[in-house]
Amino acid sequence: MKTNLITREGFEKLQKEHDYLWNERRPEVTKIVTWAASLGDRSENADYQYNKRLLRQIDRRVRYLRKRLPDLKVIDYAAAQDGKVFFGAWVEIENEEGEIKHFRIVGPDEIYGDEVKHYISIDSPMARALLKKEVEDEVVVRTPEGNKEWFVNKISYQSSNQYKTD
Repeated sequence: MKTNLITREGFEKLQKEHDYLWNERRPEVTKIVTWAASLGDRSENADYQYNKRLLRQIDRRVRYLRKRLPDLKVIDYAAAQDGKVFFGAWVEIENEEGEIKHFRIVGPDEIYGDEVKHYISIDSPMARALLKKEVEDEVVVRTPEGNKEWFVNKISYQSSNQYKTD
């Protein structure tokens, strides 16, 4: 079962997606479907078939968002979180081989898309292992290959993608 937590940025992004799909994208596609249907034989009309399928995908996503958004709980930063890893934290960890990873712990609805490749779900084994840890703490994460050890280097709660790199 997915956790219902989400950052404010994530919630606003999903709300924006819903509004765009419902108020802009769906009316555009509906016009194309109506136009294509007016041409006659729909069985061999690629415009009609493609856009009808696109309309179904839009409707499916809008239904999902309308069901999901009211269930989500927005978690804002609180000063009491400083110094420990909690939901919304940017974390830098390092293993004994010197491999360094940077990521933000967010809700499962926020980890999809290109711009969020440095996000991990609060439901992931890594995030669960890191919760309540402090800088210089050792973290053991269970993986299919066995236990992996990591050390916490940095913790921050800035909302911007401060670690956005490639």
